[in-house]
Amino acid sequence: MAANGHTLKAFDEELEDLRSAVAEMGRLARLAIRDSMQALTTRDTELAATVVERDRHIDGLESEVERRAISIMALRAPLANDLREVVAALKISGVVERIGDYAKNIAKRVPGIENTKIAPLSLLPEMADAAASMVADALDAFAARDGAKAAMVLERDQVVDNFYNSIFRALLTFMMENPHNITPAAHLLFIAKHLERIGDHATNIAEMVYFAETGEHLPDRARGGEPGAAFAG
Repeated sequence: MAANGHTLKAFDEELEDLRSAVAEMGRLARLAIRDSMQALTTRDTELAATVVERDRHIDGLESEVERRAISIMALRAPLANDLREVVAALKISGVVERIGDYAKNIAKRVPGIENTKIAPLSLLPEMADAAASMVADALDAFAARDGAKAAMVLERDQVVDNFYNSIFRALLTFMMENPHNITPAAHLLFIAKHLERIGDHATNIAEMVYFAETGEHLPDRARGGEPGAAFAG
């Protein structure tokens, strides 16, 4: 019994370490979103470069999560809920890595609009806040093993989509009014699309969390129209 208790304690610690690594990835991804938008609104190319450089840390953590998850599955042979949680952590780490990439790509576009006269739309930071909040809540649901909280994240995806639709129409108007606005407005359209994709990835995380905790899939969510799909970036 003592040996079995020791084994269970070690397994619990390994799961907690796995959750912690995913949480740290999420923290860095949200920081990247925040700083990339700060760099955009202040035209701070140095901060943008820092976001790009820090993305390597997120990539490294993804590799660490993968190593830990494979080790747990190989050595512990988890079953049922535990197995679903380990698989979810493995998948979620890949999604968070892509969220970090979107933030990095936003930062990379900052120099392209540095000397333009079009200020970034005020809706972009608000859209970024909404998307980052979804990411935070989806990962909090994973850490808390809370399927109900995960399901609530999906209800907010339409908010991010609505931001994107509004920004797309506004920037299209900018481009039509003055040909000189086309290049910077195109950069901003790509940024808005990146933020919309971050929101989509947050819902993907939430779906994974829900399945890990319940063993059931959430119903397919309805998706609105996507103007400007060519700007998927």
